[in-house]
Amino acid sequence: QVQLVESGGGLVQAGGSLRLSCAASGTIFSINNMGWYRQAPGKQRELVAGITSGGSTNYADSVKGRFTISRDNAKNTAYLQMNSLKPEDTAVYYCFANLRVRPGISRDYWGQGTQVTVSS
Repeated sequence: QVQLVESGGGLVQAGGSLRLSCAASGTIFSINNMGWYRQAPGKQRELVAGITSGGSTNYADSVKGRFTISRDNAKNTAYLQMNSLKPEDTAVYYCFANLRVRPGISRDYWGQGTQVTVSS
């Protein structure tokens, strides 16, 4: 069974750093795009950062210069390094991946979510 497992969330003071990890497991032929979304209470889920299979990245304006997304294809894992955290970064962070699970078939998968809380 294919799944994404996240880790690395927690409580941090403003200005601090956290690193999220997202590991894909199961029968996977290849991983296409991966990314991180977040959802704060009362708000819609929003894209934080994405990375293609070739390593191209994109970021929400609110995190540019502070967050860095990367991936280790050998480990089927994506990372989100979050620096200079602000209270407004507080949210549940969800990993996303488009995975090729058999020849010619790709599907979207989501992680279970990990809470990030930034105190002022």
